[in-house]
Amino acid sequence: MELESARLIAKALCTLTMGLSAIGEGLVASKALEAIGRNPELEGSLFSKMIIAIAMCESTAIYAFVAFFLI
Repeated sequence: MELESARLIAKALCTLTMGLSAIGEGLVASKALEAIGRNPELEGSLFSKMIIAIAMCESTAIYAFVAFFLI
């Protein structure tokens, strides 16, 4: 395998990671809001945990974005 083809495959994997991270963020938000709808008393606790989970998913996308430009 040549170097340029390896670089393109690595960039494709970074792009895939960024896209899948966005899907994961959507699922986290969807399920958290669904849980809040079922049990509104826990809104404060669930909302803060949802924000932390979305931030962790977003950090994965940021790492992939940085790796994309470093490759």
